[in-house]
Amino acid sequence: MDRFIAVAGNIGVGKSTLVKTLSEKLGWEPFYEPVSENPYLADFYDDMPSWGFHSQVYFLMRRLRIHRELMRKEGSVIQDRSVYEDAEIFAHNLYLQGAINERDYGTYRELYQVLVEFLPPPDLVIYLRASVPTLFERISKRGRDYERTISTEYLKKLNMLYERWAEHFNLCPVLTVPCDNLDYVARPQHLTLIEGKVRDILMGKTEVRFDL
Repeated sequence: MDRFIAVAGNIGVGKSTLVKTLSEKLGWEPFYEPVSENPYLADFYDDMPSWGFHSQVYFLMRRLRIHRELMRKEGSVIQDRSVYEDAEIFAHNLYLQGAINERDYGTYRELYQVLVEFLPPPDLVIYLRASVPTLFERISKRGRDYERTISTEYLKKLNMLYERWAEHFNLCPVLTVPCDNLDYVARPQHLTLIEGKVRDILMGKTEVRFDL
């Protein structure tokens, strides 16, 4: 039976690495977000309140299309970041910051909720959880220029939104994996633990919890 797993989590938590290593171990196809320029980004960074809504609608449209394409693929797939995170985490955070006004955010949420009703959910979401110091350490190690301005407060707010989302998400099982002391590259036994847990959940053999 073909399966679809989405890997979710904050910036720098290790989503892409887990998608790569787990897909290799399971023999599934990995899917990373395609690199394509959001035509609203330049305007958004110049004037966030004026362009936050437009930018997020574009991201939502692109992510919905990707989700739909993945559901039509033959074989099992592991996706790096889900459609749900765009709306529940990043758009919500822009709204809380005042970069999207209440009227536009209400329209965005209604559009998101209507469209998601037509999307088959994943079989499993793996939520990678890490503290802000761990996130900063990993972001620093990968050395991406555009991530140097990320603040502690920003990561903290995203972590809070992720926790709330993971707790209330009910479209499919959510496996929360604590990542502060987890290294599934240097310690193969950690990857084996995750793989075993994923297999058990998909086969209905175990409850959704992770012990390291």
